[in-house]
Amino acid sequence: MATWDDVERIALALPLVEERADGGFEGWRTWKITGDKGRQVVWERPMRASDLRVLGDAAPVGESIAVRTPDFETKAARLAEIDACFDIPHFAKYTGVLVLLAAVSVDGLSELVEESWLTVAPKRAAKAWLAERA
Repeated sequence: MATWDDVERIALALPLVEERADGGFEGWRTWKITGDKGRQVVWERPMRASDLRVLGDAAPVGESIAVRTPDFETKAARLAEIDACFDIPHFAKYTGVLVLLAAVSVDGLSELVEESWLTVAPKRAAKAWLAERA
């Protein structure tokens, strides 16, 4: 089971990632690439009332985050492979998935956050990071 401390530790260990001091969208915790044009890597994404109305009894229970995937094929694979990953209608045209923290392992969380980072990181930074890990 992953925690908010795990999310923070994993996200901030990646190059160029900062936690938004202003709390991000709707006051949710957000980790993004530094700079005004930096994109979100991982962010808190609780279920909104509109999500709960659409999902009904199938709505996941617990704290959740959103991460990016590089494309719709990868999104589909994550949804099929990882029980902690789920989708909502609001994300239907978006290459991201939601992840229940209580249902994902720390290793699984790390893989998802790193994949999200690789999706939005500057190409030079991503290439250098991958080379260091090889």
